[in-house]
Amino acid sequence: MTTLGVTGGIGSGKTTVCGFLEEKGARVFYADIEAKRLMREDAGVRAAIVDEFGAEAYREDDALNREYLAEQVFGDAGRVEQLNAIVHPHVFDAFEAAKERAIDEEVSLLVHEAALLFEAGGDEHVDVTAAVVAPEADRITWVTARDDVSPGQVRARMQHQLSQDELRGRADHVLENDGTLNDLRQKSTELYWAVVNDQ
Repeated sequence: MTTLGVTGGIGSGKTTVCGFLEEKGARVFYADIEAKRLMREDAGVRAAIVDEFGAEAYREDDALNREYLAEQVFGDAGRVEQLNAIVHPHVFDAFEAAKERAIDEEVSLLVHEAALLFEAGGDEHVDVTAAVVAPEADRITWVTARDDVSPGQVRARMQHQLSQDELRGRADHVLENDGTLNDLRQKSTELYWAVVNDQ
């Protein structure tokens, strides 16, 4: 089995690429979804977040208070790192468990999808990496429509992620999402076979 880390900045199309990889038979582990689950359900993670950020990090119904937490970490790299230090090790443990299951079930390709793959050290947990990049104007258009936010808010989120040039330089494979959806599907198919056949 091969493990592939897929990353890309906000609005780049990385989740779409992972969907195309699933169509080819890959299994995808979505790191952001797992992180949210851990913050909601894992007692140890919850306790560490409350200890670091205060009881207000959770609502009375035990749901994560995302707005409060976002206010605590926004614009403060140190606070972001504190939150990531709590959550990311557990995400990697979950990925290792997913890897064992995938091996047992003879999955050919397990994908680790993460917005902060390189920043969090996730590239050390996979065999090969791929970055999805797209023109900034397109990314802003897509995210403003998807998330109902302003272009300024999208640019602010981009500032906290690696630049596309950095991603191009660090990834083993680069998918340029600068054409049609069918173009991206074809590039994703080519990536699948390149990675599976290379191992």
